[in-house]
Amino acid sequence: MKVSEQWLRTWVNPPISTEAMVDQLTMAGLEVDGTEAAAGAFTDVVVARVESVEKHPDADKLSVCQVSDGNESLQIVCGAPNVRGGLAVALARVGAVLPGDFRIKPAKLRGVASAGMLCSEKELGLAEQSDGILELPAEAPIGAPLRDYLELDDNVIEIDLTPNRGDCLSVAGIARELGTLNQCDVTEVIPAPYKQSIDDTFEVNIAAAEACTHYAGRVIRGVDVSAPTPVWMVERLRRSGIRSLGAVVDITNYVMIELGQPMHAFDLDQLDGRIHVRYADDSEQITLLDGKCIGLDSQTLVIADDTRPLALAGIMGGENSGVSDQTRAIFLESAFFMPEVIAGKARSFGLHTDSSHRFERGVDPQLQVHAVDRATELILAICGGEVGPVTQVVTEAHPQDRQPIDLRHERIGRVLGVKLEHDEIVDILQRLGMEVKSFNDSWMVKPPSFRFDIAIEADLLEELVRIHGYNNIPRTQPQYHAGMREMPESRQTLSRLRTSLVERGYHEAITYSFVDPNWQALLDPAHAAVELANPLSSEMSVMRTSIWPGLLQAVRHNLNRQQNRVRLFETGQVFLQGETELAQVERIAGVICGSLHEEQWADQSREVDFYDLKADVEALFSAGADFDYRVDDHPALHPGQSAAIYRDGERVGWLGALHPQTLTALDLTKNAYVFELDLEAVRASHLPSFRSLSKFPEVRRDLAILVNDSVSAQAIVRCIEQASSKILQEIRIFDVYTGKGVDKGLKSVALGLILQDFSRTLTDRDIDSEIDSVVTGLNKNFAATLRE
Repeated sequence: MKVSEQWLRTWVNPPISTEAMVDQLTMAGLEVDGTEAAAGAFTDVVVARVESVEKHPDADKLSVCQVSDGNESLQIVCGAPNVRGGLAVALARVGAVLPGDFRIKPAKLRGVASAGMLCSEKELGLAEQSDGILELPAEAPIGAPLRDYLELDDNVIEIDLTPNRGDCLSVAGIARELGTLNQCDVTEVIPAPYKQSIDDTFEVNIAAAEACTHYAGRVIRGVDVSAPTPVWMVERLRRSGIRSLGAVVDITNYVMIELGQPMHAFDLDQLDGRIHVRYADDSEQITLLDGKCIGLDSQTLVIADDTRPLALAGIMGGENSGVSDQTRAIFLESAFFMPEVIAGKARSFGLHTDSSHRFERGVDPQLQVHAVDRATELILAICGGEVGPVTQVVTEAHPQDRQPIDLRHERIGRVLGVKLEHDEIVDILQRLGMEVKSFNDSWMVKPPSFRFDIAIEADLLEELVRIHGYNNIPRTQPQYHAGMREMPESRQTLSRLRTSLVERGYHEAITYSFVDPNWQALLDPAHAAVELANPLSSEMSVMRTSIWPGLLQAVRHNLNRQQNRVRLFETGQVFLQGETELAQVERIAGVICGSLHEEQWADQSREVDFYDLKADVEALFSAGADFDYRVDDHPALHPGQSAAIYRDGERVGWLGALHPQTLTALDLTKNAYVFELDLEAVRASHLPSFRSLSKFPEVRRDLAILVNDSVSAQAIVRCIEQASSKILQEIRIFDVYTGKGVDKGLKSVALGLILQDFSRTLTDRDIDSEIDSVVTGLNKNFAATLRE
């Protein structure tokens, strides 16, 4: 938003420089993009009057003018198409300096002497483009310096407001901020009283009651639309980035910049029936004031009469109902539209207007009648006319009084880090337009209707600190009270688990918690996934119950890019829907595929297999942890290469090869092996303890037993541990054989048993007795026999 500093200082005039004002606004959250002079640098340019105009004898597009500057009549050669006798103009006399250090000298143009120059707005730095010389009001004082007459010693301040500060899209709003920052009184504009001279009204019907909650209008007859806009208003609008379009339109624009309420004036004679605020039909069209014809739809709010749409609500008026040179009576309207209804609508039509910019951010819902009165005052003063009463309609959806907010004194110091006095707090809040009631240790604060962004206590704290000044908050050194956190040895840290996998060649992945429902159903059909109400896409529409979908998508992504060896792991939450609530379970999962080792010259690599993955999983388990691997079926895993992992009788995870059908469905080109474990079960470990070393020698005895090939190695080890005594220290399985010499359905398992006592050297009798107990136990449980 652009605003004239002179105009701003008529509302509030703190004793500070322009630079200080700019700094104050920026630090208060109203960022100033820049300032520029209201006009270019020029000297010796005065108001003059063209007395006569004659054609140049030797040039069709030049005119020879006699111009009076109040002291003498000068001959000026001018090429502007709008020069004419009686016109008040800006005259740069000989010796004048124009922007760009352009000096005016006596000259001859096509043989005719010219003692000066009639200036355009562009040449004076008042506009970027101009079609002719600057035309001044007929009553402009001849001979007066132009800079003084137009009050051009001014600065234009451009402020880039955040979307939540729509209340500052006006001179009144910025003045309120400056008054609060400098503790200065703000001189508000109060419309002068006027006499209602007619009883004419125009009926208004609001069909879209939720979209437009307040509509105010007034009939004014006998309006002289040809009356010139006062030069002070034209200049204030120009410095706000708005060109003059005629007195009535200029007045509505002026009130919008001054108060922040967009307005529109309809040609009353062009209206049929009554005003309707409604949604458009899909078949309707409207031609806007800029000449653009657009098609409407059922989501577009319009202002209409009984026969046609008249305007896009909150955006732009229509061409056929606006004020024209023939207008003699107007219907002046001002409305409040809900921001969410207008938001984005202008952009959908390729438009962005001053009105839409304000309505999208929120206009004061209590401002409509005040704006109509202010515009009426200006119209009567400039254009004349007869005034009717205000017609207004308020719907039940209109925003009511704001609810008070409890502001606690102790929160101010704790959150802001600065102590504010009671009087300063009350003064800040009241100057910002809030109603304040004081209590012993708190305040009840009622936000004003124009502050949509204040709803909770934190918003009030933000207001206090930005007005008090961020630079006024004392700098204090942060305090840190170090304390030793308990790190029990009975739990593995997450960092240690990650490091363990990284050391084994894995890369850590981070995938989305939202996954493709098809992948989710394929990899974990046992759990129903929670669907998202507003997903990012159909491929991310459910919450994961397993980490596998994200990891396997990453694997496919890498395989499709010629990465033939992939080892990934991830830690994170899965989401399991219980009977009453959603459980969030921490897990660790991994996947491997491709070759076991990186390509190298020293070793012939091979493809990874189930046992490579099992070794990686066992590396995560702490020494002494009691985990069991049990043959079990998982819908996504190969039935012959999968196992469930148990601890203390409870299943805590899975590992295995992906089922061939799963590989095909996921479009994976290599065999992949996956694991997933409950993180809490993995982190729980046993405390290490010291055991003394025996001074006596150990003895190894090797056995080869024949057992059914369905018996697992783990079952054999458990059976031996139960059958043996304390002298058995270790069991080593060093060979498994099937084939020639072994009956079908059997396998040969070679065991190394390490025997040792802590009190004596073992004798052959001790050793043989121990071996007999082991063989007997194996035979009893598995019908195992010694292999000959």
